[in-house]
Amino acid sequence: MIGRQFAAMFKARTMEFVRDRGTFLWNLFFPALLILGLAFAFSGKGDALFKIAVIGADDGSFSANSLEQAKLIPYARADAEVALEKLRRHQLDLVVDFGERSYSLNDQSKNGSLLRRLLVAEKSTFTEKAVSGAPIRYADWLVPGVIGMNMMFSSLFGVGIVIVRYRKNGVLKRFKATPVHALNFVTAQAASRLAIVVATSVFVYFGTNLFLRFRMEGSYALLLLVAVMSILCMISIALALSARLRSEELAAGLLNLVTLPMMAFSGVFFSLEGTPPILSRVARFLPLTRFTEATRAVMLEGAGFMAVLPDLAFLAVLTALFLGLAAALFKWE
Repeated sequence: MIGRQFAAMFKARTMEFVRDRGTFLWNLFFPALLILGLAFAFSGKGDALFKIAVIGADDGSFSANSLEQAKLIPYARADAEVALEKLRRHQLDLVVDFGERSYSLNDQSKNGSLLRRLLVAEKSTFTEKAVSGAPIRYADWLVPGVIGMNMMFSSLFGVGIVIVRYRKNGVLKRFKATPVHALNFVTAQAASRLAIVVATSVFVYFGTNLFLRFRMEGSYALLLLVAVMSILCMISIALALSARLRSEELAAGLLNLVTLPMMAFSGVFFSLEGTPPILSRVARFLPLTRFTEATRAVMLEGAGFMAVLPDLAFLAVLTALFLGLAAALFKWE
């Protein structure tokens, strides 16, 4: 009986979404068009601004004349390897280590030779170290954020607004008079939305990959696991927010209150490097930040399961917390 109830609710919600052709096509094609458009817009050579990582405190021994037009990004001694890895991926142009009195350049970077000439011309006493690595295109860096943003909106609004609308229109009240258990109803809504968002995300990824050929260093299975955990986390947030509301306007306002900070501060369109440290720390508590960081680590760095385990654990804890809150607060009427 319980299995039949769940299957019926799952099918009904999924078919309701598929038959709404406008929403269905929007979820499929909008993120794909956004990725293609932004990849084209930012596919040029860009400006000549240098991005330089500075490790340790400047003791005045390194000439600053060559760094006047650069964006200096401070790194702690413990993050020196992180800075060098970013240098390999052409996300930095130079790494200056004041502790070792050395600077590192990427010998495959177009800015590397220019910076070398500037430093040698100024007779810097620092020793030079070279690293090698192919550049990462903006499209490679962008796609996790855009897919994550689409997952966020589809999960939060696709569950939250629908449940509130059901309650407002009396649909949930009628369900209460049937043998359908609240747990079956909620899990069917979540499972249906999970299947829909996973399917649309896979379509967007492989559809745009036909044209852009994204860099993929890690495991597709791990990438899918990160996506599923992130979707479940966002669905649980939507269930908690919609557990008692019957006003669509209020629900939309609360969902926007959740989604807008994630869209702005989760590194979807731009890196948070160089931003105030407090902003970076707060952003780590946002599910979309965890998804984009873990996905980029898998795609661009070939990160394994243990590397993204802290992000998966955070998403799992947050999911359990909000599901428990939703179960405690849920009302049919």
